[in-house]
Amino acid sequence: VQLQASGGGLVQAGGSLRLSCTASKRTASNNAVGWFRQPPGKEREFVAAISWNGGNTLYADSVKDRFTISRDNAKNTVYLQMNSLKFEDTAVYYCAVNLRSVPTSSGYIYWGQGTLVTVSS
Repeated sequence: VQLQASGGGLVQAGGSLRLSCTASKRTASNNAVGWFRQPPGKEREFVAAISWNGGNTLYADSVKDRFTISRDNAKNTVYLQMNSLKFEDTAVYYCAVNLRSVPTSSGYIYWGQGTLVTVSS
C-alpha cells in the first residue's frame, strides 16, 4: 500500500486546513488509518485515527474538538480537517495504515511521505 498525503501549507493561527491521504489500493479500506505529526526537533506523535468503516475515531487530547478525521473508502481517501490551528500544530503530518480495523495509536505498518503544516502566530 502506498500513501500520498497532501493539503499542507502555511496558515495563520486560528485558521483551517484539510489534509488528505490517498491510498494506492483498496486494501486500506479494511484497515484503520491514522494521522501522526512530527513537530520541528521533536518526536513523532499520534494525532487521530479512524476505523475501517469510519464508525469509530480516536484523537489525541491536544487536537480533540479542533480536528476531525473522516474517510471515503470509495475514493481510498482519509481526511483530517484541522480547525482553530495553533502555532504548536506546526509539524510534518503523516498518514499511516494499521494492521487492525479499529482506531489505535500504535501498530501502523504503511506510512506516507508527509505533508508540512506551518502555522504562523
